[in-house]
Amino acid sequence: MIGNGKKDLAVIVVRDADAVAAALREELARASDADRPGLERALALAEAQAGVPGAELRGRWAARRITAGGYDGPLDAVAAVKALRQAEPGLSLRQAVQLSREAAAVPTAKP
Repeated sequence: MIGNGKKDLAVIVVRDADAVAAALREELARASDADRPGLERALALAEAQAGVPGAELRGRWAARRITAGGYDGPLDAVAAVKALRQAEPGLSLRQAVQLSREAAAVPTAKP
C-alpha cells in the first residue's frame, strides 16, 4: 500500500435533537403557565435543529475546530485544512479537505 496507511473512516454526525425535543414535549405537557413560553421556544429551536442536514452540522463543527486554533482565513483554504488536521490529527487529508469545504459552504460558519 502506498501512503501513510491511514484508513478513511467516516465522520459520524451525532444528533440528539429528537431526544431533546421529546424531553421538552414531556416537560411542556406538565409545565406551569409561567414556564410554558420558555419551553415552547426551546422546543421550537430543538425541532428546527433536527432538520439541519448532516453536511451543515459537519461544516459547523469543522469551522469551530479550524478557527479554535486562531485561523481566521477562508475555511476551504490549504491553511484551513492544515489547521483542521492539527486540531484533529486522526483525520485523513481527504476527510479534512471535505470537511473544510463543508465548513466554507455553511453561510454562518464563515469568519
